[in-house]
Amino acid sequence: MDSKNSDTIPGPRTEDRLPHTAEAAVKIVIVGGFGVGKTTMVGSVSEIRPLTTEETMTQAGIGVDDNFGSASKTATTVAMDFGRISITDQLVLYLFGTPGQERFWFLWNGLFEGALGAVVLVDTRRLDVSFDVMGRLEERGVPFVVAVNTFPDAPRYPVAELRGALDLAEEIPILDCDVRRRASSRDVLLTLTRFLHSIAMKGALT
Repeated sequence: MDSKNSDTIPGPRTEDRLPHTAEAAVKIVIVGGFGVGKTTMVGSVSEIRPLTTEETMTQAGIGVDDNFGSASKTATTVAMDFGRISITDQLVLYLFGTPGQERFWFLWNGLFEGALGAVVLVDTRRLDVSFDVMGRLEERGVPFVVAVNTFPDAPRYPVAELRGALDLAEEIPILDCDVRRRASSRDVLLTLTRFLHSIAMKGALT
């Protein structure tokens, strides 16, 4: 075969290649209802160009998908979002964003497999969506923190009131964030990391 005429599959960009020093990886999932900001969070904090599986929303979704508060949204994740953060030269954090529409939730089980922890993104305009999300994590035994994404027209509540409304245990962290900002998304992941460390330490002492 003439190599000049053969099709070639381009490899990853230089800046996207996994460092050769990487020895271990940790998997984190970012979950939540439709339009809460999962894709935006992965994109804001990932050190590589994120992989997304967004498709244009069509008329077929009308009456099926709950897009309250997201009327201007024109695309939706149908499989997953993927990003990466190098914690150290040896340790890499992989981020997986789940699809938010309920008809794609059957994909969640595979994404939860092997996850060390999760971030539950919450929109205060649609708190009821969060119950099924957190229930699925609890069923799988995946520890999580709750991050309240700040939308301009969303009501603001004291943390204690939100904790009660979501029926969250006292030890589960809950914090505000703006997923458009890298620093804010990073702080959420740091909170999750500290929470997971505290769980591991408790387990070591029992």
